[in-house]
Formats: sequence, C-alpha cells, structure tokens
Amino acid sequence: MKNAVEKTTGYSCLTKEDVKRLITENGIEMIRFEFADLHGINRGKLLPANMIDEVLEHGIAFCASILAMCFDNNVATVDNLAKNNYDDLLVKADPSTFIILTHIEKTALILGDLYYHGEPMKQSPRLFLKNMIQKYNALGMNPICASELEFYLYKRVGDNKYEHYTNKTGNCYTANTRIDPNGFLYQLTRTLKDMNFDILYMNTEYYPGQYEYNWSHGPALRNCDETFNFKGISKDIAEQNNLLVTFMAKPGNDVGGSGCHFHISLSDLATGANLCDDPTDPIGISQLMKYFVAGILKHARALTALLAPTINCYKRYIIDSFAPCYIGWGYDNRTTFVRIPAERGKATRVEVRAGSAAANPYLAIAGILAAGLDGITNKLEPPAIITTDLYHDTSVQSNYVPRSLFRALEELKTDQWLKECAGEDLINNFIALKAYEVETYTNTVTEWEWDTYSYHI
Repeated sequence: MKNAVEKTTGYSCLTKEDVKRLITENGIEMIRFEFADLHGINRGKLLPANMIDEVLEHGIAFCASILAMCFDNNVATVDNLAKNNYDDLLVKADPSTFIILTHIEKTALILGDLYYHGEPMKQSPRLFLKNMIQKYNALGMNPICASELEFYLYKRVGDNKYEHYTNKTGNCYTANTRIDPNGFLYQLTRTLKDMNFDILYMNTEYYPGQYEYNWSHGPALRNCDETFNFKGISKDIAEQNNLLVTFMAKPGNDVGGSGCHFHISLSDLATGANLCDDPTDPIGISQLMKYFVAGILKHARALTALLAPTINCYKRYIIDSFAPCYIGWGYDNRTTFVRIPAERGKATRVEVRAGSAAANPYLAIAGILAAGLDGITNKLEPPAIITTDLYHDTSVQSNYVPRSLFRALEELKTDQWLKECAGEDLINNFIALKAYEVETYTNTVTEWEWDTYSYHI
C-alpha cells in the first residue's frame, strides 16, 4: 500500500540510509548532483560517493549567478540576485530521486532542491511545480502527467559540423535498422529502463533523424524529473557515440519542429479515480476538466512564454505543421492549442500541444497547472469546441499564439494570475534572462540578412 508521499510524488520513499546502502551494494564511486536552471539545463557538480552525507544533510553551495546565466555565457541582470552581489545558493539532495547510471561506470545521479538565505529559493523551477501540486492536493486532487518528447539526432562529420543521423525521407513510424543504424535507440532505451522509466515506445517522426519517446504517465513531479533526466541522459549517450542530440524547437530550415506535448489529468487524491472522466457527458469529459481547459485557454498567450522559451521556438508555429498557430480546443483535433485525445475512462486527459522540446518541463507543467487552477477556482467555461481545421477555418480564429518570444514575454508580464502562482522573483528572473536573449538576437546580423540585402541595397 502506497503512503501519501508515494501517491502524490510517484517516488518510493528512499531514505538517506537507503541511498548509502545502494551506493555500497553497487560499488558507486561518483555522484552526479544536478538541478534544473531556468532554461532547463542540467547544472550540478560531480562528487566522490563519500560526499553523499554532505549533499543529503547540508547541501552544496553554488554561485547564485547560475540562475542568471545566459546561453552565451553572459550573466543577465537579475535585480534580486544582483542586490546580494550574486552570493551563494544551496542545493540539497532529494534522496527519492537517486538513480544508478548504467551508461557511466560506477556512477549515480541525484537531483537537488534550491535554497537561498535559509529558505526554499523562489526562483527554483522545481519549487514552482511543487507549490502547484500542493495547491491541487489541498483540493483533493493530484496532477498526473506524461510527456511526448521529440528530438533530432545528428552525427559529427568534422569540427562543429553535423549531418542528419539518417537522411532518407518518408520514414515516419518505421522501426528498422535503417532508421537507427548505430543502435542509438536501443542503448538509450536500455539505460532509461535501468533508471525505472516505464518506456512505452519510441518512433521516427516526420523528418530524417527525428525521433519521439513515450513513457508511462505518473505524478507530475516524477514525470518532470524524468523529462529533465531524459534530456541529459540522451545527450550523454549521444556524446559517447560521437553523435549530437538536440531539443532545439527547429534546428534547420530543411526540417520541421520538435515539440513536447504535455498530457495531463487530475486524479482523486483518496481513490485514484480520474476526475477528468464523465461517461454521462456528450464527449465523455467532466465539468472539472472543462474548467481546467478554460483556464489554460484564458492564459494561453502568456503561458506560451513558458512552453516556447527560446527565439527559435517561434519558428515552429507554422500553418499545417501540427504545432498550434491559433488558440482553441478540440476533440482529437491536432490543429488546436489543446487537444482532447479520444481515450476515455482512466485515460481521459488534456493534451497541450504548444509545448516545444526546448521547454523547461518544470516551468511548462507548473504553468499549465497554474492556468488550469484559475479555471477550476473560478469555474470558467471554455469557448465552443473547435470541430474544424483551425489552421484554415477563419470563422473560429478568434485568438492566436504569439509569434515571437518578445510578444510572449509581454503577455507574461501582464498576466497577474500566473505571476502570483509562480512568484514575482521567478517570473522577473525568467523575463530578465529571456529579454537578454531577445536583445542579443535583435542586435545580431544573420546570414539571411546578408544574403537578402547585401547585393541589392
């Protein structure tokens, strides 16, 4: 019988003693101690295994500027960190996240939570998610999630030069040696299963070298931890094989986008029953689920900043691309922002299709839960369900997805509900990071500009 912690987190309650026993029994010599920054990048330190007491009991210090670190290695100006001269934050290990890495000899991984000045750090993406889960738990509900994560695989052919891992088109939904000549998917899947991922299947997507992984749903915290770990582990294994995995939303002009579709349901905390299911409803979904959808749609424009957090993400929102361009919801409709898959009963759920593979899973899921909570708390009714092709039916195109990170950030700045749920410190930090990204991109002359203008002007 699972206790309350196991039911709400999906983790067995490993203790410090359990972790130390597993280290001894498996001959673990090194610990990778990691956490997610606001980008969703794996940050951390590599420690000898005898440091496990330190990370579990006291934590390890990191310079707080890591939460202001931009992709180009510059540090954005984040007021509430700068005023303290970028002093130390503390990361304390969560023993329930301990896993043994079979792709690296005698090494284990453990995730940590952030603390600042003796308190849980308000800018922590994982804390934002934990706080949202607690709000649902207080209402007698537990958020259940699954991630459909797409990525591209490239092979190295020289210094900073890459080619598609496979280069033939028309291989969507095929599973032969030609789409995985080096057995990368086999190695990755074995490693994930060793880490207790309940892998369902993986497949080639629409473009050469593009793949998707699906694993079983679970409580939101565990699912986000797994999505975060999936990204880091897959990049590890690619590096070991002279390959590159990228979760860029659109890594080239010759390929389509990579998404992360988030599937969410709400279970009864006491019984485990799916509260989204209602056999008496014409489409089989509960009033609670309709409120939840209404909240997501109300906040969709601001939420897009968390679902599509890079400049590149907005090159994925293209007509007929299966990424949403307009905001609406539909029954098994892949042209909408929110899709309600056809399965019912225990599988009744919401699918948010606007998520990019580049999204930080903690911020994305927490943001979706925050938006949905507005719908539930205030009993918001969703607009009419879309039954047509939202890409082309102009009669139902009442609202659209922001077409740039700049516009999405402007929406986020004015969304008081999301700001209150996430906290001003986190939102301001996120916006400072992303505003720097926008400004840097705006001031950079691209190859396209040279090719287009230099001769004629």
